[in-house]
Amino acid sequence: MHHYIWETPEEINMAVASNARNLRKRLGISQQRLSEVSGVSYASIKRFEATGNISFLSLTKIAIALDAVNGIKTIFTDVPYKSIQEVINEHK
Repeated sequence: MHHYIWETPEEINMAVASNARNLRKRLGISQQRLSEVSGVSYASIKRFEATGNISFLSLTKIAIALDAVNGIKTIFTDVPYKSIQEVINEHK
């Protein structure tokens, strides 16, 4: 059974970028400062916030710099089981 997502991958990426931008602003950090503390180029941060496109490694660096690493570390962990077979497969 498939679970349908009503957002495109691009829309999901933009939501993540928006969340990161909002957190950055809440913390009072400029894009330039985020670049300095994360090691991600300023151009990559600008592009990420505008388009949602960024490498996973750069996203992780940004999450660390924004003290939001748990969000990255918990991707794929809060996914409910869809069948008893999934539970069995996990314990093989």
